[in-house]
Amino acid sequence: MKITFPYMGTSHIAFKHLFNHLGHEALVPPPPSKRTLTYGTQHAPEFACIPFKVLLGSYIEALEQGAELIITSGGRGPCRAGIYGMLHERILKSLGYKFEMMVFESIFREPLGFFSKVRRVLKAGRVSWPRFIKVYKDAWVKLCALDETEILSHEVRPYELNRGETTKVFKQCLESIDRAQTREEIREAGSIARKLLKAVPQDRSRRPLRIGIIGEIYVVLEPFINLDVEKTLGEMGVHTQRSIYLTDWTRENTLVKDEDAKAAARPYLDQLIGGHALNSVGETVLYAKNGYDGVIQLAPFTCIPEIVAKSLMPKISRDLGIPVLTVFLDEQTGKAGLQTRLEAFVDLLRQKRRWKEEGTGCTAI
Repeated sequence: MKITFPYMGTSHIAFKHLFNHLGHEALVPPPPSKRTLTYGTQHAPEFACIPFKVLLGSYIEALEQGAELIITSGGRGPCRAGIYGMLHERILKSLGYKFEMMVFESIFREPLGFFSKVRRVLKAGRVSWPRFIKVYKDAWVKLCALDETEILSHEVRPYELNRGETTKVFKQCLESIDRAQTREEIREAGSIARKLLKAVPQDRSRRPLRIGIIGEIYVVLEPFINLDVEKTLGEMGVHTQRSIYLTDWTRENTLVKDEDAKAAARPYLDQLIGGHALNSVGETVLYAKNGYDGVIQLAPFTCIPEIVAKSLMPKISRDLGIPVLTVFLDEQTGKAGLQTRLEAFVDLLRQKRRWKEEGTGCTAI
């Protein structure tokens, strides 16, 4: 069976490994592009956010290549993402595509439904449960290697001597991890990736700003949507740290629940309002307490949970002294305009740091 899935950051490499080794043919959608967004915008409801449109466009591209089953995740809380799978299915079938849609909800929400869908995938691939457990662990190790490699790339980039060198090496690392098949090969590829990135010529005398990246998971993880914000900041000499990686999301929804961000958010937001709003608020508090220079919130235009989170940012910023820049993204957002905003924000943070170190002027921005 030809199985496709959302294209999100580097995760497609791990998903391809998982489905190929479960006896299926993993059909990876093309990397999101202007064509992808055009397809999605053309057939999506006007109110839909950019993740909805990009996902719809990706599914169309995959179905045109022969995909038979679309596997995706659901949502929880009062957020429209919870019905996106159903809406995508209806739109695609109204366009005449023949396929099956399988939406996986959190194991905590629908344990029986979750395992029932896993069983159907295994049956179609004629794979036993013991084989599934082994393949899942291998894919998990690959996903962890991908996330660890990306984290290290963001740590190295602000120190690089030759602009673009980190990005070039990072792409080579991804190709190496992609080629690895056994768990030992994956671990070895991850180890080599760390050595290659650390070997990038660096100037460790620099003192880069530290900026936390928060927001809705898809716009935070997918560079096409956020216009390579982390790469752009890194090449400005900024060390970025994302509040979420796919391994974090998987742990929270299938393994263990992380309550740190929720506890930190409680003075400002004490209930689930959908999406990643609670995490956005809590992570901003944690970044402030950990001495970060600023926070950038990335959100899809019209995303209600992130709009609510944004409304709380001014108070958090005043209380904890951490500047926050919110960027709403849609198909009209341009890279040049975003870069101008990022440059202005970074300049303000550098000025704030100078004032603080000199003990003169205003320290609040």
